Amino acid sequence: MDNIGIGKPIIAITGSSGKTTTKEMVSSIIQRRWKVFKSYENGNDVWFTSQYVKQIDPTYEALVLEYGMTHAGNITEHCKLIQPNIGIITNVGIAHIGNFEDQEFGVIAAKSELIKGMKSDGILFLNEDDLNSKLLDKGDFRGEILSIGIQNKANYQAREIYYTENGMNFRVEMEGMDCPFYIPIFGKHNVYNALFAIAVSHRLGLSINDIRLGLENFYQTFGRLTIYHLKNEITIINDTFNAKPDAMKEAINVLSNIGKDTKIAILGCMFDLGIHEEQAYRDIGSYAASCKIDYLYTVGEGTKIIGEAANQSGIADENVKHFHSIDELHQTLVGQIKEKTTVLIKGYFGMENAMRVKMIDTAMFLRDYFK
Repeated sequence: MDNIGIGKPIIAITGSSGKTTTKEMVSSIIQRRWKVFKSYENGNDVWFTSQYVKQIDPTYEALVLEYGMTHAGNITEHCKLIQPNIGIITNVGIAHIGNFEDQEFGVIAAKSELIKGMKSDGILFLNEDDLNSKLLDKGDFRGEILSIGIQNKANYQAREIYYTENGMNFRVEMEGMDCPFYIPIFGKHNVYNALFAIAVSHRLGLSINDIRLGLENFYQTFGRLTIYHLKNEITIINDTFNAKPDAMKEAINVLSNIGKDTKIAILGCMFDLGIHEEQAYRDIGSYAASCKIDYLYTVGEGTKIIGEAANQSGIADENVKHFHSIDELHQTLVGQIKEKTTVLIKGYFGMENAMRVKMIDTAMFLRDYFK
């Protein structure tokens, strides 16, 4: 571990959502200056980090790693394998909260392990808009703490955020200038991810132009808000890679913002929520109704609650349906999708794995049927 870290930026990213996208954005920028080793796709458990130790050689000039966790102690193990000198905590939500005995503060304590495990004189980046991030235990950390945000004043704060045809535009004040940025992916949540990438890269000395070009060309993982523009202005949003409460709401928000005449949400399971599961599902249903989603369809065990909450919050009963058969879902969609319809398919990789494949198949089926 010590040989890996001498004189090199070692950037570790954790958080309840946004890790992979933030990693790809950071990597895309700083590889314009350095040879970068980054985590493979979303390979972010401790086993992956143990393998990265074997793969990192002295030719790499910077490391960008995801530190995932499902249980207490996971992030501590990551840090023992490769100790970062730069830490990013994207946010602290309720993902995996069911795996903690203390379901109120367990996730916060687990994310705090990054602060305790990284170099105590390093640089830490936090989300000023995330209430739970304010509860993180900074322990004996004596390094520099920088913030990003949109709503609250931060060291790197985005404003004038708006959707474009293929992504997001926003502005950040840097070096006394009002700097415009563009990311080729939808969602306000991805502006937060971009802010972390901007902040880290700028602190490491990358130019504003390098930062801008890196963001415009970052690698987008398949199944994370992958957009298909099809005939008759039909749009499919393939977000079948993962599903956590915050990320599911953000995907619905994207549907609401880019959808044209008719907006359909197809939602699958979320896991590891423990006693919070039912309420999380109800919150998703209520949120979908507040976003003026026209039709809400659910697949997978337990998800029927989403539809019930959506119905109670204003989506008409005939516009809410739970499907036990993916074939039945496909038949319904083929008969329903007309000009200017936008469909979100949001799933979770742990969803009985076969069902996850079927949700991806739904995205592919619709893409091919309406191409």
